[in-house]
Amino acid sequence: MGLDWRALAYALARPILFRFDPERIHRLTIRLLAGTGTHPAGRAIAALAGGVDRQPAPPIELVGLRFRNRIGVGAGFDKDAIAVAGWAALGLGFIEVGTVTPVAQAGNPQPRLFRLPDDEALVNRMGFNNHGAAALARRVMLARRYLPPDVVIGVNIGRATETDAGHAVDDYLACHRLVAPVADYLAINVSSPNTPGLRDLQTPAVLADLLVRLHEAGIQGGARPPLFVKLAPDLDPHALDALVTALLDTPAAGLILSNTTTTRGDLRSPPTAVAEGGGLSGAPLLAATLDAVERARRIAGAGLVIVASGGIGSAAATRAALDAGADLVQLWTGLVYRGPGLVGEAVRASA
Repeated sequence: MGLDWRALAYALARPILFRFDPERIHRLTIRLLAGTGTHPAGRAIAALAGGVDRQPAPPIELVGLRFRNRIGVGAGFDKDAIAVAGWAALGLGFIEVGTVTPVAQAGNPQPRLFRLPDDEALVNRMGFNNHGAAALARRVMLARRYLPPDVVIGVNIGRATETDAGHAVDDYLACHRLVAPVADYLAINVSSPNTPGLRDLQTPAVLADLLVRLHEAGIQGGARPPLFVKLAPDLDPHALDALVTALLDTPAAGLILSNTTTTRGDLRSPPTAVAEGGGLSGAPLLAATLDAVERARRIAGAGLVIVASGGIGSAAATRAALDAGADLVQLWTGLVYRGPGLVGEAVRASA
């Protein structure tokens, strides 16, 4: 019932927001969240907008981490950890920031973010635009003072665009060194379609070697956050099965399913919008997400934490992801189309 007025308010605001360039609105959203998260009045307003009850579900413990609820925001929304406190104020149980690279990079030329309203989807070709790992680590450290103790922060790390394939591991190790001391978990992004050659790391042997190297770096550096791996939704079922099987014999603690897709399928949006290059996110990914989660859970059993990420835009989708075998659920594009009230809706559905 409390959700109704939030949904109505956002439904009235959305046509106005959608009149403006999507990346501009995205930046404004992050700034607004950043401002609300650091002040008591702002946090109260954010909590009202998110609509999460004080204790709608008991906390859950996974891989040594205590999550106040199962709902988080996926990487890519807040690449530079600018609004961590604001995300927490909305009521999320975990926040995944990044993808971050060792040093700052501008990403791909604009325009690079496109709405497909008829499909409740987005296409992006951002290209890991970020301020660099050191800047992100500092922001996460400073944000901790505003966070409840059971809000988990994950940091998603990747390879820089200019780094050749032969030195990709060096980039992940450099990111690990900078952000592992402030991260509750690390998400290893080997699946973005917007960094050429990145998906070549999605082979069992290469991925296993990368995870072992990162695990060893954690031992040597004294910071060992659990390692999650983010895979692409475009893997064929046999390749996904092989990767999940291989991950069981690596230091990986979790699996994020999945990233954006390069496929388009049967979309209702105008051909000019559909034809934009980049990764597709949003409602069209839900069926593939549920299938991937179910397959991965069947193979992994209790051996991996599974995070459903892709197409979660309602209470029903949240419940379906958990019923398919997910331990945690990430929101992203659904927030663009449903607004902040989706947080409370998803949290209640996960209880």
